[in-house]
Amino acid sequence: MALNDRLQRFLDQQGIAYQTLAHRQVFTAQEVAATTHVPGRQLAKVVVVRGDGGGYLMVVLPAACRIDLTALRTVTGKRKLSLAPEGEFGRLFPDCDVGAMPPFGNLYDMPVYIDACFPRAKEIFFQAGNHREVVQLSYADYARLVAPTVGEFCLHEREKTISE
Repeated sequence: MALNDRLQRFLDQQGIAYQTLAHRQVFTAQEVAATTHVPGRQLAKVVVVRGDGGGYLMVVLPAACRIDLTALRTVTGKRKLSLAPEGEFGRLFPDCDVGAMPPFGNLYDMPVYIDACFPRAKEIFFQAGNHREVVQLSYADYARLVAPTVGEFCLHEREKTISE
C-alpha cells in the first residue's frame, strides 16, 4: 500500500507541499522514528479514544509520549474517555493499515486533539496509512488543514520514570 489515497488527494487538492519517506516495515511509533531518523518529538502517533456516547476522538502525540487520559478529559470536557480497541480501527480507517493512521481526523469524521509539544516544531512527520512510509509536511500547513484542538495531555517518557 502506498500513501493513503484519501490523504494524497486531500493534500494535492489543497496544494500542500509534502514529502514521503520510505522505510523498512515497522509497527511502533518509536521504531518508525528510529528507522526514519526522525526525532521522536516530531513524529506524530495517533491514539484513538472513545468518548461519551461512543463517539471517537483522534489524539496526536509525539512518538515517545503516552496519553494522559485525565488531562485529555479536562481539555475535551468529556467525563468518560477510554482507549478504542485496535479491533475497531479497520472499520474506522478502512483505507489504512491497522495502527498506521495519518493524523487527519477530519478525513474520518473525528475531532482531532494534538499535544502542545507540536506547535513548536516546524515540521511534522506521520505514518502515511501504512507501515512503510511516513509523510513530512510543515506543521503550519497541518494545523491549517486539520484545525486541531491543542492541549497538554502527553506523558513524556522521562516523566513516566519520575512518576512511577
